[in-house]
Amino acid sequence: MTALAATPAPVPPVAPARTTAQPVTFGRVVVGEWVKFRSVRSTVWTLVATVVLMTGFATLAAWGSTLTLEEQPAATGMNVAQLLSAGYQLGQLAVAVLAVLTITGEYSTGMIRSSFAAVPRRVPVLTAKALVVGVVVAVVTVATMGLSYLATMPFHDELEASFDLSSGETLRMTVGLPLYLVAVALLAFAAGALLRHTAGAITAVLATLLVIDNVVLLVPLRFFELISPFLPSAAGRRILFDEEMLASLDAVAEGATLTPWEGFGVLLGWVAVLLTLATIRARTRDA
Repeated sequence: MTALAATPAPVPPVAPARTTAQPVTFGRVVVGEWVKFRSVRSTVWTLVATVVLMTGFATLAAWGSTLTLEEQPAATGMNVAQLLSAGYQLGQLAVAVLAVLTITGEYSTGMIRSSFAAVPRRVPVLTAKALVVGVVVAVVTVATMGLSYLATMPFHDELEASFDLSSGETLRMTVGLPLYLVAVALLAFAAGALLRHTAGAITAVLATLLVIDNVVLLVPLRFFELISPFLPSAAGRRILFDEEMLASLDAVAEGATLTPWEGFGVLLGWVAVLLTLATIRARTRDA
């Protein structure tokens, strides 16, 4: 006889794992945007380029100043804050490109649709992205200033350079560099969110920062003379200049003359307007 095989006992069905949906909070949105921001390889390379360019240019500026001491002895006694911000023009280009790519990259890949699906109100997504960009640019700028200070230290004694933060001018120029670059980054981010096209947004931002100012100065019309001081770059970068530089600029100005903080306020006004327009478009137009 053959033994009957034992019939296995029936296995009770396993209940599916229960997951609890987490509410969408602004903090979680910021964390998600930070993860996306640092996971992109171009972000790292752009930030490294910013640090290298600004530190290198500050070092070159200090070295070049020592070479002119014999011909121009009055170059001594300079403010170290001038050296720290010497590479601001290269830095603004790098952070502008970074800010544009942060938003337009998601539009080009379609990832922005997933972000807006998870956060249907959309405004927190743009706010979180802008916050991440602004904080990263501020931190990187401060770190770059520290590196620039160390890199230019061998030239300080020869240049009789001082760094007195108790001076209002020195403090303004020192604090002004991260403030200016953060404002430029937010301006570029707003342009990217508004245009939603990488090449177009980068072209528009670079033209605003580098081209429009010079073109306006070349046109001998009173209208352009009046609006020239209120262009984003021309107004905002006044926060980086010392009193001597500001006096020389005001001496040849045909239009209004702004104080450094008034100029920075004009730049913030441009940022606010563009961010408002970008927010309106995000809420009313499909991605």
